Amino acid sequence: MAKVEVTLKIMPEGPGSDLKKIAEAVKKAVEDFGGKVYHEEVKPLGFGIKEIYFTFLMDESTGDTEPLEEKIVKIAEVQSVKVTNVTRALG
Repeated sequence: MAKVEVTLKIMPEGPGSDLKKIAEAVKKAVEDFGGKVYHEEVKPLGFGIKEIYFTFLMDESTGDTEPLEEKIVKIAEVQSVKVTNVTRALG
């Protein structure tokens, strides 16, 4: 089966949220799901709030990311999670 590249946008609850703690928990959730994070980026949104983007590879046979999204949204200080990109990885 092919690999799939997935990008998730994680929105913290507020400007005081611990982004490092959120990032560690999200990475663990992705790894437990069978994915491998290879890019993480924090982007300012406004009013002191920042979004965290994670891009990872997973096996296409795993199926959709809904179980992973449900697990991530339960992480402390995470307000929401959204898949922003899904692409088949070539090579």
